[in-house]
Amino acid sequence: MDRFTRKDDGNALPLYQHSQEPGSARPSEMERSWSTSPKMSPRTTSAQSRSVADDYSYLNLLEVAARQKTSLTHGLTPAEALSRLRDYGPNEIPHDEPEPIWLRFLKQFQEPLIVLLLVTAGASIVVGNMDDAVSITVAVTIVVSVGFVQEYRSEKSIEALNHLVPNHAHLVRQASKASPGSRSPNWPGAGDRTPDFPESSGSVTPEEEVLEATSSKVMAAQLVPGDLVLFTTGDRIPADIRVTKAADLTIDVSNLTGENQPVRVTAHARPRRALGVPSYGNASLQLPSPSFGGARDGHSAAGAKGDHDGPHNIAYMGTLVRSGHGQGIVFATGGDTHFGTIATSVSGTESPRSPLQISMDDLGSQLSKASFVIIGLISLIGWFQGKKLLEIFTISISLAVAAIPEGLPIIVTVTLALGVHRMAKHNAIVRRMPKVETLGSVNVVCTDKTGTLTTNHMTTAKMWFFGSNDALNVESDDEATETKLDPAALRILRIGNIANDARLARKYTENGAAERAVLSSTQNRAHTSTYTRWVGQPTDIAMLDLLDRFKEHDVRESIGPRVSETPFSSERKWMGVTIGTEGGKSDKEFAYMKGAIDKVLEACDTYVTKDGREVVLDSARREESLQAAEQMASQGLRVLAFASGPVARVRGGRPSARSNTPGTDSAESLVHHGVEEQYRGLTFAGLVGMSDPPRPGVGRSIRKLMRGRVKVIMITGDAETTALAIGRQLGMAVATPTAHTSNQITVRPVLRGDEIDAMSDEDLARAMDHTTIFARTNPDHKLKIIRALQSRGDIVAMTGDGVNDAPALKKADIGIAMGMHGTDVAKEASDMILTDDDFSTILHAIEEGKAIFNNIQNFLTFQLSTSAAGLSLVLICTALGFKSPLNAMQILWINIIMDGPPAQSLGVEAVDKDVMNRPPRRRGDAVLTRRLVSRVLTQAFIIMAGTMLVYTHEMLDDGQVTRRDTTMTFTCFVLFDMFNALTCRSESKSVLRGEVGLWSNVLFNWAVAGSLMGQLAVVYFPWLQEVFQTEGLGLRDLLGLLVLCSSVFWVDEGRKWWRYGKGGGRRGFGGGYSQAV
Repeated sequence: MDRFTRKDDGNALPLYQHSQEPGSARPSEMERSWSTSPKMSPRTTSAQSRSVADDYSYLNLLEVAARQKTSLTHGLTPAEALSRLRDYGPNEIPHDEPEPIWLRFLKQFQEPLIVLLLVTAGASIVVGNMDDAVSITVAVTIVVSVGFVQEYRSEKSIEALNHLVPNHAHLVRQASKASPGSRSPNWPGAGDRTPDFPESSGSVTPEEEVLEATSSKVMAAQLVPGDLVLFTTGDRIPADIRVTKAADLTIDVSNLTGENQPVRVTAHARPRRALGVPSYGNASLQLPSPSFGGARDGHSAAGAKGDHDGPHNIAYMGTLVRSGHGQGIVFATGGDTHFGTIATSVSGTESPRSPLQISMDDLGSQLSKASFVIIGLISLIGWFQGKKLLEIFTISISLAVAAIPEGLPIIVTVTLALGVHRMAKHNAIVRRMPKVETLGSVNVVCTDKTGTLTTNHMTTAKMWFFGSNDALNVESDDEATETKLDPAALRILRIGNIANDARLARKYTENGAAERAVLSSTQNRAHTSTYTRWVGQPTDIAMLDLLDRFKEHDVRESIGPRVSETPFSSERKWMGVTIGTEGGKSDKEFAYMKGAIDKVLEACDTYVTKDGREVVLDSARREESLQAAEQMASQGLRVLAFASGPVARVRGGRPSARSNTPGTDSAESLVHHGVEEQYRGLTFAGLVGMSDPPRPGVGRSIRKLMRGRVKVIMITGDAETTALAIGRQLGMAVATPTAHTSNQITVRPVLRGDEIDAMSDEDLARAMDHTTIFARTNPDHKLKIIRALQSRGDIVAMTGDGVNDAPALKKADIGIAMGMHGTDVAKEASDMILTDDDFSTILHAIEEGKAIFNNIQNFLTFQLSTSAAGLSLVLICTALGFKSPLNAMQILWINIIMDGPPAQSLGVEAVDKDVMNRPPRRRGDAVLTRRLVSRVLTQAFIIMAGTMLVYTHEMLDDGQVTRRDTTMTFTCFVLFDMFNALTCRSESKSVLRGEVGLWSNVLFNWAVAGSLMGQLAVVYFPWLQEVFQTEGLGLRDLLGLLVLCSSVFWVDEGRKWWRYGKGGGRRGFGGGYSQAV
């Protein structure tokens, strides 16, 4: 819930900005060393960062502002912030400079096989064979260059992934009120949030009157010491901050201390008499005590809520706000933060490799061992045949370089990284690359309703109160204008107005436009779009839009101050505020409450009649209101109940501010424990039904997922009837309810949260066979649902956006957070972020996940078949006593093609439009399936046999091996490779039938064209002829080779027709290697 909404009314603390005005003198070095904690050394130590935080914890708010030369209410000016950004640098964790490119290139020559080839070149020089020496050196240089480019590309792809999820911060910056010709620096991401200012006394200087504070959403890297930062539930703390305001603020510091219990943070200064620095339960970290209160005498931080050293007032970079909201002044950024010093100390730690990458490493190791055995056999046979040792050694090492798939892990990494970038273009940002391979295995998607399946644009459609025969239709402006409101309806509007945290958008707050914009809120129901002058939570906006529709005024600024508030939560299912009398003339307070009807009814003992009288709320009337809510819910409406009344007993605490617009108090009395006691004995006013239409295209996406055997489960906090109506609108698989019999278990299409609580894990797992909708749930129910699904062997994707969704997101196989409305806590716990909050994006992500795995299997087919064909060709020729059909340079050239652009281009093949017609890949399915191995062996045999046929034919013509013979053999093998690459673009789709577009993969076309041009250059360019020992071929030779080499393509097209196209009925679920293990 957005708290930072109230503008200053003129009462403000002194600004303390003597040196921050544009053009003023810069602070001295001594001032900066004390006030803004600059970099005391090239890299601040952990002890120094703790010392600075400890110093700031003893300062009161005015001292903090003075030392940072900033304002407690307005922050820095944009000009001063820009100047400090130049002085202190971006708010980023420092990292070691990468090695120079030339050094990384030279390190490629350290590979053992490359060293052996260079030794061979040296040996050739010693024996006077300069041609071989030059040829080997050139070939090695080419091989090393290709390997370097692949590795560099892989690193850059992974590096780019780190920038897909930028960190943001909400801060307050001063801005001069509009004056001709004035301009402020253009900070990106300006938002509509305005700050909440503390209540204060004192005069305002003329200089301060020309300033107004604006809240902006900026990149966290732009924060500087002295910035005034706002944060609320779910936010990540973007820098080390001295908290200046806190309302029920607790922060999760587990990523720094390992303590799972969030700790309470306040704005109070640490008493100066407290000289000791308590330690945390995690002694190795030793965070300063003012921040979160460490353990004493063996007690954990969780228990240190009221330690004698004073309240905890430091929020550290990287920690997460678990509840409440607040603001504070930045005193350290980047490497000077405590998080920065820790991150720097572990900067050399490598990231763990994904299971797929590990399996590729294992596969490469196994293939390497097999290759060495075959190469050893070839060498042994050649030695027995009396061949020259240098020739045997050269051929063997060249075969090892070509046959051992050392580039396989790199290509896998590049393919995964490129797939992640493609997903980002579809608004799905994968935060953990190993999870990409899991996407193709997901068979259950659990999703929230509001904002994911629906638009999250609430519109009030119905209003009901006692005495109205039917619910009033308040959906259109005309109907609302012509309706005369009864006292009960007016009371509903008043409660919905006061128990509301939405606010005017900034453009309506300028120049008195707010008063003139009452009629500006309209809705276009035909296009499901909403035009409103309010910003905030959708339900809050909907109530204020309804207020505008009836031409009623926002009363929040004209009534007493907001004394306390109880924010909405998924567990509580209601929110409320208490309002004091204006000016504090008496201690009487009034409570206003809205939320789920069952929760509101619990708080009420009377109801308001149509004409405004209050009557005892008996059981019959309660049942009547429940039936009215059920009727609205059956139409797919979200139903809110409203109640109000005087607070019977006031528990101390002062008003939060002069204004009742949503804000915070610097003290912690604004939101306190036990506040629910104030919401008793209220008067029930009525109901409002809100419509939240399904997102366009979601129904189609759900049907497509179900065709691919992916079950879609909706989990919502809405009523059972509402959830069922929305599920049917979306076309979800909703089972028909059946009673329990001796031969049949109970079938429930919808389960409520209370029913889940009453079920064992085994019962819930059995219910998953039929249940697809869960209503009236909270985040704990999500966790239980995931456990039940995973106990059945399901691979689960779960969506979430709130702080309390984090455990479920972590437990799911794929945790999916919302990018637009999700909290930083949820994003941190997730594996993937939907930047558009749209369910259809999940479909695109699963499609991409399946496509990436298919692409990896496709280039594996290409590489392994080429490697097997080359090894078997040389082995058979050696066993038959023939001279090697390929020399060392030609083998290395084939290796370049096998590991180079043609192979990599197979990793970026477009998503097959029928990929969702195939069932999900099972957990633990091998990458090398029986079907893939069978295809590899078939294609390797065709390539080997065809090349052997050309070699023996050419050799037997004149009885000796000439350059023409090896050139024909060499070119034959390369052309086989190109046709093999073409057919490896898909395991099941035919090129002949147009299912694989010849021009759809541009990178593949360029790669093949480049390889063919290179081959022609090797055959016809005189200097390269000497290096590769080739000679020019005639046109008839080339045409004959093209016909022969295309055989691998024709055979595979026949296999596709026989397996997938014969009869036309087998293609739907047959495609993909993963279906046969």
